[in-house]
Amino acid sequence: AHNLPPGLEYLNQLDRIIIHQQVELLEAVLGTETSSKYEIKNHLGQRVYFAVEENGCFDRNLCSPIRSFTIRIADNTGREVITVNRPLRCNSCWFPCFLQELEVQSPPGTIAGYVVQNWDPFLPKFTIQNESKEDVLKIIGPYATCGCFEDVDFEVKALNEMSTIGKISKYWSGFVNHVFTNTANFGIQVPVDLDVRIKAVMIGACFLIDLMFFENSLDGL
Repeated sequence: AHNLPPGLEYLNQLDRIIIHQQVELLEAVLGTETSSKYEIKNHLGQRVYFAVEENGCFDRNLCSPIRSFTIRIADNTGREVITVNRPLRCNSCWFPCFLQELEVQSPPGTIAGYVVQNWDPFLPKFTIQNESKEDVLKIIGPYATCGCFEDVDFEVKALNEMSTIGKISKYWSGFVNHVFTNTANFGIQVPVDLDVRIKAVMIGACFLIDLMFFENSLDGL
């Protein structure tokens, strides 16, 4: 592929991407949140990237689901290849104008695309846009995202919302084999020939969906 952003060649052949949150021992002991760390793996469970969320503890604990964040995604040599930025947005049912938006850069400093929340009274809906803000794909979630620890699928659809070409899935701990532990995992399934920049934007979409719908879902356990 010509002019591939450096580091994205790892995504070129992938049609499944797994995002696996690393639950820090410190966090488990202290009960306070430290910066989130993630491993991004291929379908064999081999790490292709790791990701670290950057923000202050003050921000994290006060306005968790609406907080701004930057997630830096690096390859195994430590080179940052994708940056995910989310500005602070107010999140209220009464103000649908405050919809969530995320910007994905690859390489850092160069826009790869955007994830934009669409207003809908019933379903979580997002549009994936390219670097020119042109719509590329839709993501449509289920009516209820708290499926009592069953896997939750957000469907990736063509712009007409008719054909489904992939999905972003939240796997609960029932999804266990030698590759995964019992922490929260996401899986992204997309066509193998999807533009790698859009695959990078899909990783950003995963982080946004996690923050909006699942971040606090384990609190009561």
